[in-house]
Amino acid sequence: MTLALGCIADDYTGASDLANMLTRCGLRTVQTIGVPNDALALPDVDAVVVSLKSRSIEASQAVTRSREADKWLRAHGASHILFKICSTFDSTDAGNIGPVMDALRADSGDDIVLVTPAFPGTGRTVYQGNLFVGSVPLNESPLKDHPLNPMHDSNLVRVLARQSRSRIGLVDLAAVAKGPDAIRARLAELAKQGAGAAVIDAVFDPELEVIGQVALDHRLSVGASGMGLGLARGLVASGKVTPASSGSDHKAIGGPVACLAGSCSQATLAQIAQVEKSMPVLHLDPEEIVAGEAEAERALEWARANIGKGPVLIASSSTPDQVSALQAKHGRDAAGHAIEQTLAAISEGLVAAGVRRLVIAGGETSGAVVDRLGIPAFLVGPEIAAGVPVLRCVGWGKGEAVMALKSGNFGGPDFFNDAIRLMP
Repeated sequence: MTLALGCIADDYTGASDLANMLTRCGLRTVQTIGVPNDALALPDVDAVVVSLKSRSIEASQAVTRSREADKWLRAHGASHILFKICSTFDSTDAGNIGPVMDALRADSGDDIVLVTPAFPGTGRTVYQGNLFVGSVPLNESPLKDHPLNPMHDSNLVRVLARQSRSRIGLVDLAAVAKGPDAIRARLAELAKQGAGAAVIDAVFDPELEVIGQVALDHRLSVGASGMGLGLARGLVASGKVTPASSGSDHKAIGGPVACLAGSCSQATLAQIAQVEKSMPVLHLDPEEIVAGEAEAERALEWARANIGKGPVLIASSSTPDQVSALQAKHGRDAAGHAIEQTLAAISEGLVAAGVRRLVIAGGETSGAVVDRLGIPAFLVGPEIAAGVPVLRCVGWGKGEAVMALKSGNFGGPDFFNDAIRLMP
């Protein structure tokens, strides 16, 4: 297997988002969970997205895991690596975007790396180095209240400079509008000034295509799925990849279906409220979760009594105020870990009860669930919502299964029912 593109994603839902984008652009794509084991048989593909759960761990660990993924991808022929980050640049001043970028850039030998989380299809744009969510700067959006990585500065040049050992420059929209040669000239100028990375503006999809074309001159880029769009279209336009059909002839899975929600985003909270009109929903008690295992046992007893009647949803999601109170009482890391592991334990119990169709909302929740279930890889299927595909398990010892891994802010009001309709 010789790859046209290798990708390292810092969480599982972001990896699914990117894999979905690459598939839509015609690249045959597999998403792996961690660096693949040599025993895992992967099909012949154009791109592999290695999913890491490295966004919120200690920076040195994130660097080590990312470098291992980079080494595997390059050993399988990938000449360009995309370090895939969240389109809201989720990262504290300690990292992990900056430290991982610095390490991968050093390994690649690139003088300078392009960075943009712009993804206009989901309302994420960058102008004069500032990240906007819809019409408002990031620090004025609901994402400022993210429970793990609250974002209080929209200026990505400043944000990245606080994390990175490199000097950070800006390629503004005026340069992007002039085309690839103007971007290359600006990058060369910044490199001469000692910059090791450059945040680049993008407001519309065509700008991402220009950015992707220039990024392919280098061995590394950093960005959200919008950067993946640019890279994929650049590979197709260059003739290095022949577009493939994204159709699937896989058999239906059938049987019970269950949804788990751990995200506390406003989007997920609205989706839970909507789906309560059409299926049973169990709301977990966060205090009981932190106290012990009884809440997982209660949830599984409830699920076993209901999954034979139709889809069910189990949610630990809470409002920002409730999350803040829980973190203040028990500590941010302890509270988050307890909730993630409780939902992961519930997923394991659901699988034991015969569930082979799972919809998971929340990046950290998705990572905990997939790790607990031991799923090594996914083939990317139909798109449920922008950035969220149906994923079919590959190489899983428990047999055929399909999943959807949703970042908290993704999907429309009826996301859960939309997902179930596309998971045969």
